[in-house]
Amino acid sequence: MNYRPEPPQLMPTTVADGRVPGVYYRIDGELVPVLHIWLDGSVPVFFEHHIVLWKDPALKIGVRGKGALKRMVAGMQLLLTEANGPGQIAFSRDGVGHVFPLHLRAGSAVEVREHQYLAATGNLEYGFARQKGIRNMLFGSTGFFVDRFAAPKSEGVLWLHGYGNVFEKVLAPGEQIDVEPGSWIYRDESVRMEPKIYGLRTGMFGGTGNLIFNRFTGPGRVGIQSMYLDMSTDSDR
Repeated sequence: MNYRPEPPQLMPTTVADGRVPGVYYRIDGELVPVLHIWLDGSVPVFFEHHIVLWKDPALKIGVRGKGALKRMVAGMQLLLTEANGPGQIAFSRDGVGHVFPLHLRAGSAVEVREHQYLAATGNLEYGFARQKGIRNMLFGSTGFFVDRFAAPKSEGVLWLHGYGNVFEKVLAPGEQIDVEPGSWIYRDESVRMEPKIYGLRTGMFGGTGNLIFNRFTGPGRVGIQSMYLDMSTDSDR
């Protein structure tokens, strides 16, 4: 066989010296990793309010913008909170998994599955939308939320949490991969996603079943977690 495409690659499980302007960060830990961030005061970070592990007393904390209220009204059990330095802050999610950074270059954007982002630099733009259809087929629900992060003018960092370990597939233009719907975490906005249903038959008189996947078409990155944990608590989601 001459065609041997690269499988998804394991994301780094630790980061000793991560940097962007105004922010220095480190990721440590094996079972329940911790994200440590140092802020010099020029760039804030925003995050889900319930994932703070510890912080410097002098670090200022407040609600970020008007979008937080909209997310609560939409049924999302979180607030978007912002920390302003100088000072240190650390984050950790209550679950075994994998914490990793996504650096977004100026002009790029990424879509992230709900409840999987930890924090983001304040220069990133944030929005969200309901992803309909795919989850409806799986769980009898009406969809789930997808967070969108964009870097309009300068590089920013988004820190995500995946359950199990996280692998990344970089798709070439037109290249495709089918991913179990609960396993994808993020995709570059340049990557197209569509549901695919495969009917299964066990014989002429046997029963039928379905295999459901999300098909991703490049160019761009797709993040895949090896374990799926349903974080939904609202039957409307």
